[in-house]
Amino acid sequence: MSSHKDLQKLTVPGLLISLGIIYGDIGTSPLYVFKAIVGSRYPISELVVLGGVSLIIWTLTLQTTLKYVVITLQADNKGEGGIFSLFSLVRRKAKWLILPAVIGGCALLADGIITPPISIASAIEGLKPLYPNIPTVSIVIAIIGALFFIQQFGTSLVGKAFGPIMFIWFTMMGVLGVSFIVQMPSIIKALNPYYGIKLLITDPHAFIILGAVFLCTTGAEALYSDLGHCGRSNIRVSWIYVKTCLILNYLGQAVWLLQHEGKVMDMDKLNPFYALMPGWFLIFGIGIATVAAIIASQALISGSFTLIAEAVRLNLWPKVRINYPSEQKGQLYVPSVNWLLCAGCIGVVLLFRNSDSMTAAYGLSITVAMLMTTILVSKFLKKKKVPDYIIYIFLAVYLTIETTFLASNLVKFIHGGWFTLTIGTFLFSVMWTWHTARKIRNRYVKFIEIDDYFSILKELSDDESVPKYASQLVYLTSANFDSEIESKIIYSILQKQPKRADVYWLVHVDVVDEPYKREYEVDFLVPNKVIRIDFKLGFRIEQQINLLFRKVVEELVKNGEVDITSKYTSLNKHKIVGDFRFVVIEKVLSRSHNLSFYESFVMGYYLYLKKVSLSEERGFGLDLSFVTVEKVPLMLAAPETVELSRTK
Repeated sequence: MSSHKDLQKLTVPGLLISLGIIYGDIGTSPLYVFKAIVGSRYPISELVVLGGVSLIIWTLTLQTTLKYVVITLQADNKGEGGIFSLFSLVRRKAKWLILPAVIGGCALLADGIITPPISIASAIEGLKPLYPNIPTVSIVIAIIGALFFIQQFGTSLVGKAFGPIMFIWFTMMGVLGVSFIVQMPSIIKALNPYYGIKLLITDPHAFIILGAVFLCTTGAEALYSDLGHCGRSNIRVSWIYVKTCLILNYLGQAVWLLQHEGKVMDMDKLNPFYALMPGWFLIFGIGIATVAAIIASQALISGSFTLIAEAVRLNLWPKVRINYPSEQKGQLYVPSVNWLLCAGCIGVVLLFRNSDSMTAAYGLSITVAMLMTTILVSKFLKKKKVPDYIIYIFLAVYLTIETTFLASNLVKFIHGGWFTLTIGTFLFSVMWTWHTARKIRNRYVKFIEIDDYFSILKELSDDESVPKYASQLVYLTSANFDSEIESKIIYSILQKQPKRADVYWLVHVDVVDEPYKREYEVDFLVPNKVIRIDFKLGFRIEQQINLLFRKVVEELVKNGEVDITSKYTSLNKHKIVGDFRFVVIEKVLSRSHNLSFYESFVMGYYLYLKKVSLSEERGFGLDLSFVTVEKVPLMLAAPETVELSRTK
């Protein structure tokens, strides 16, 4: 915990880490934003250039700086950020908040499929003026393939170099921008929002231009998502430097474009970003840009892994294998998501071929994510007792801005926006199905009073006429109260092959709103016969129940609160520990007409997802050699609802 607290302080290493982790996406935007604004179809005009750079500056100010750096970073969930951390802070305010959380999470994952291709392609395409026939598509696919391949080995060693490299990248951008600003100091007038407003009012293509302008702030969500890695102070201070360098570079590109006013430029061959570089430096600049694009991609991939891990623990995603390739905090690897993203990224490259076409698919999903964050932040402000009029102003300003950006990006739907929207919709169907199916299942889980069965459990435990099933028998229970138990567990112990044991353990896991909480409670329901353990685990804690349970039992034995020595005479005299067995009850959907068409579809989809996901026992990290899986029917129709006529 101490290292976590250290990250929250303002330090030079913390600032470098912030540069390396957070700003990859937003920091590589200058590679393609002005290309998208100016385009290759119309002559360069002063109105578009000045208005475009003015809109970029004010988008970075209002959207990135004010909304995210100043306001959203306040939504600190014990040091952690991100849309699911934010949802955990406010979810008790209203049940419907699950909807913006799921939509936002899916939009961010969809964004993770488009960012690596557009960033890397934009960097590599800088080589075209030098090598016109260079196979950019093959090079981009090779880089993406290598990037996803190394994920399984962990990126902590490479990650240490990210900060210094990104510092070089931002400094280079700032210097290149200044080298052109001095040629036309009057470009500073673009800081005046008048030029942006004038463009929006007078240019017939203003709506399309606005969709391109939005690309300058696509990495803003990463600022909040990586709050836990860097700390609020380090993000806020490093952003001052990053924003300064970005604005200087955009102003420099504007100067170069004004120097070519009236011309129609082929932006595929002549990127304004690379046009700022002197000829001798171009190859070095492209190299630095490529490394920066790879770092941007890495940050998004890591963010996707974290997002899925949180979704699994919040029961919003099927259980999947999660590996921890290094000791570094927060470093994880989700194989299924890794290869899903890899296939998606390569698909984007093959489908769109170049960065110009990719910009048509980019921006739509992230606008949706930003809108969802706005809704959740407004609820957080309400929770913090912020005056209502301030919340209404916040909502009015940002719903207007983001809805306008969304509408401008919808114009790009047929040109590529459909792709990320399709990906996002598929991801939403998975999350929503998993969440809804759990609610349907819980509706039919019957809880009974456990104290009604204390005496019979004690008698069964002492009944030597029943073969002993295990010395220590462990069940996972979803009952939130220690006075209750699922009827299926009692059915399993007493009727589905009576299970005699020395001690019956009930283990319950409660995923709490605090990200890194690790606590447990022990209730001796029947001393030395029925014991319940309640784990309270944060949504970022790995649920290795096998290890956690063993740790708790060791502490109970050490304190003399429980005796786990085998009761078999031959083993007892040698003080040998008794055997442990976990029983996992899998509820199987029985045929029933009680479900609506929608619910039947959801349960059918859920059962398919369950087949391809990690099993319950593997998901909880149980040792499979000590696990018995029992299938019991999930009764969706009570027997009393069935009408029969007796004839004899």
